[in-house]
Amino acid sequence: MHYELLFGIRYAMTNYKEACTLIIEKALSNENPKHFAVSPLAVHGLIEGYKNKALKSQINSIDLVVPDGQPIKWALNYFHNAKLKDRVYGPTLMLHVLEASQGNSVKIFLYGSTDNTLIKLKSFIHKNYPTANIVGIQSDRFRESTQEEIELDRKTIISSGANIVFVGRGCPRQERWVADNKDYIPAVLIAVGAAFDFHAGNVSQAPSWMQKNGLEWLYRFTKEPKRLWKRYLLTNSMFIMLFLFHACKKGLSR
Repeated sequence: MHYELLFGIRYAMTNYKEACTLIIEKALSNENPKHFAVSPLAVHGLIEGYKNKALKSQINSIDLVVPDGQPIKWALNYFHNAKLKDRVYGPTLMLHVLEASQGNSVKIFLYGSTDNTLIKLKSFIHKNYPTANIVGIQSDRFRESTQEEIELDRKTIISSGANIVFVGRGCPRQERWVADNKDYIPAVLIAVGAAFDFHAGNVSQAPSWMQKNGLEWLYRFTKEPKRLWKRYLLTNSMFIMLFLFHACKKGLSR
């Protein structure tokens, strides 16, 4: 596996199988402590990191940032000849990891979202991955935690014995949380974005043809226009401008 920079963010040139294998290996390793962080990062996260130097540093401290989003995959293929055949989409990566965690000693913790969503997500996991071992859940406070709360959360997760923590807090809050906690929690921390809402049945996913053609943002916008219009208007426009700017630079350099 090798890494390439896209607009200042360090991405791993990988796929579902390779990423999932590495995650399970890290979770089951005998390293003590075993700290490893993962983030499938789409256009929104990339642009947030591009605009904010502190956030960019946090994202680049994450061990495995994978190309979540067709535009990310296309840009990496164009600028670096990465030859990526598919993106590594957070909600789908979560399913791969859940499947791979069955029948072994992997222990899973769910962190983020609401109590109701976590209950539905646990039901989904138990139905579809009956031997997956969920050892704890913690809902989001939907505000900045106090230092006492941060330490309590770390203690709760460590005490559970979890070696994989799925984090569903939305971008970029989940990336910040993963980066801030990876040196304190001896587990694989995976930021999975909207996966909790998708798999709990709260929000429907875009049809596969829209996902393959980079139009998932449009589907999600039609479902939640008031919440998402600003994100997609600004971040998508900036991504296109950055792509065109760097493409022109690449053309001139030739």
